[in-house]
Amino acid sequence: MIHLHTLPWDKCLSHQLMPAIKKGWKDNDRDVHFFWGLAGQNIRQIKECEERGDEWWYVDVGYLTEQITRYPTPIINNYDTTYFRICKGNIHTIRGKIGDGTRVTKLEQQGIDVQFKGWLTGETNHILLCPSSPTVTYHINGISQEDWIEQVTNEIKKHTDREVRLRNKPRPGNQYWNTDIKDDLKDCHCVVTNMSLAGVDSIMNMVPAITHQRHVASFITSRDISKINKPMRPGHKTINDWIKMVADNQFTIQEIEDGIAFKVLQEQI
Repeated sequence: MIHLHTLPWDKCLSHQLMPAIKKGWKDNDRDVHFFWGLAGQNIRQIKECEERGDEWWYVDVGYLTEQITRYPTPIINNYDTTYFRICKGNIHTIRGKIGDGTRVTKLEQQGIDVQFKGWLTGETNHILLCPSSPTVTYHINGISQEDWIEQVTNEIKKHTDREVRLRNKPRPGNQYWNTDIKDDLKDCHCVVTNMSLAGVDSIMNMVPAITHQRHVASFITSRDISKINKPMRPGHKTINDWIKMVADNQFTIQEIEDGIAFKVLQEQI
């Protein structure tokens, strides 16, 4: 039986994603749960799924996609070019097969940046620290966002004298609102994050990253801060294979509704 955990707020995108899943996901007569984000009772209910051994999937914005408008209410600006990730048993995709590149080609034709441009080769200056939201940080790391920032900053400073810059999630009223991460990535030596999609932004903008092992970019990033002076920089083939895998794990609402997401993901897992 498929269980759709739609959040109460009527403007939440779960009210668009969950009906699409209901139409496009094959019911295999076992309990399968779908969650949009970690708000409401989702964290508690995910834990209950894990305790029972139930299958659960996490749904959120995609990795290589046109961005939604988040505030004051979420808006999908273009349904054809806005993709959503659907992850089994994790809030990021951490397992998958390398696709044939068909979906990468489609993204490129839609004007979405999917080209790996290599790594910065000139002089680099700073470390960019990009924490996940307080909710995600506590869920993944078991500590507050403030404690994570302090602990990771102190650890970075043990191994490098480079400037450590903080970039938190842009929210209305904070200093990061209406700013572009690409500006912070200029001359950046490395991005450090737990689960933020800034880790994807960094790779696509020539900057290596250090991430949590449950991050989608963990296939191609370092996880050891002691290696921050020489972070992992995989070759073009490795990164392009990763991009193919990522493209096969995100879908438009129409693709979810049409059953394409179900079909592709069954091949992935």
